[in-house]
Amino acid sequence: MLSTTATITFENRAYQFNPLQPLDLSLPLASGPDQVNCFWAEPVQIDTITVGNFVGSVAQGGSTNYQRVHLTPHGNGTHTECYGHISPDPAATLNNCLHRFLFVAQLVSVKPRQQENGDLVVMTEDVLAQLDQENLPEALVLRTLPNSETKRTAQYSGTNPPYIEPALAEYLALHGVEHLLLDLPSVDREEDGGALRAHRAFWQYPAAIRKSATITELIFVPDSVEDGWYLLQMQIISLVLDASPSKPVLYALSPMAAATVSFAEAPH
Repeated sequence: MLSTTATITFENRAYQFNPLQPLDLSLPLASGPDQVNCFWAEPVQIDTITVGNFVGSVAQGGSTNYQRVHLTPHGNGTHTECYGHISPDPAATLNNCLHRFLFVAQLVSVKPRQQENGDLVVMTEDVLAQLDQENLPEALVLRTLPNSETKRTAQYSGTNPPYIEPALAEYLALHGVEHLLLDLPSVDREEDGGALRAHRAFWQYPAAIRKSATITELIFVPDSVEDGWYLLQMQIISLVLDASPSKPVLYALSPMAAATVSFAEAPH
């Protein structure tokens, strides 16, 4: 029988978590126009396949359901991307870059600030104020405020949604945070003339590319999930592309009393 508690060590600290209590941050992909959408992507389309007398729908009399899915990873739902998003390198695929799938993460809630030009931007100082800069996580999860349920079905195209300050991406990169997850369509401004300053800063592209680093966009973190430390499990499709629909899952971490722990060398 699967135990209801498990332990990990990170930076010489021990934590326990319950593997039977996952917190799914992904937005489901469903057919039709009422799903979250950005960057003018076509809505997800799921078609029933018919071949001769076979129809791939049990509801229509077929023996099995057999369907084709049309989607755009960067525009439809929760997705994870690697530096291949801004690189011409054919080897820069997410499947080649992401080889670990469990990380220690910190969830932070932050309210974007309105700039002089009207843009809403997640500012570096507001995020750093909530982080222990001597003990940074492997992954940072950003929940923007206010945290409306409308994020689940928002039509972001042409709305200039909030984004992060490039200096925040630079800080995270220089301090070893490998994975950034957020509930926005992009870390960069919707239209910035192709500058993509936060993408480039986070991946340190092209001077010192962080090939294993990833950005995950369009997550949703319910209000019931508290800020704090978590074990993050990244689930992707093995597509030979720069991005994949993804399913990031959190497990709440609880510190263990030092007296109950005997440390070996902690993995990092």
